[in-house]
Amino acid sequence: MPARDTYHNTVKNALIKDGWTITHDPLRIRLARGRNLFFDLGAERLLAAERGTEKIAVEVKSFTSPSDMKDLEQAVGQFILYARLLKRYYPEHTLYLAVSENTRKLVFEEEAGQTLIEDGIISLVTFDPTEEAIVRWIR
Repeated sequence: MPARDTYHNTVKNALIKDGWTITHDPLRIRLARGRNLFFDLGAERLLAAERGTEKIAVEVKSFTSPSDMKDLEQAVGQFILYARLLKRYYPEHTLYLAVSENTRKLVFEEEAGQTLIEDGIISLVTFDPTEEAIVRWIR
């Protein structure tokens, strides 16, 4: 099992405060030849009766290296891979990349990050690490 991101428990607590039930920690996909892929969290929340249950998978990233662009490249590559496999194994889940609100401002308000959001490549959930609270959902 891979090491947890610095903000793993922060995001987990924020999701719980936001009304989500953590169903998997981590959410695992068993690939062929005995390989495993681990999403940081799986969660669900009961919505209005006519909408049923909403399910998400969350990959947490802290963007702590000296290069935001290198962190972005790695996060996007992982996100795309995970999104494709999630669609195959857990099609009822929507994948989100969890980043701090500060990272959203520094990375995803810049052209490269904004392009990824505008073109529908990634979905974000941002959080306040101090308050352990969800700030916004961006799809």
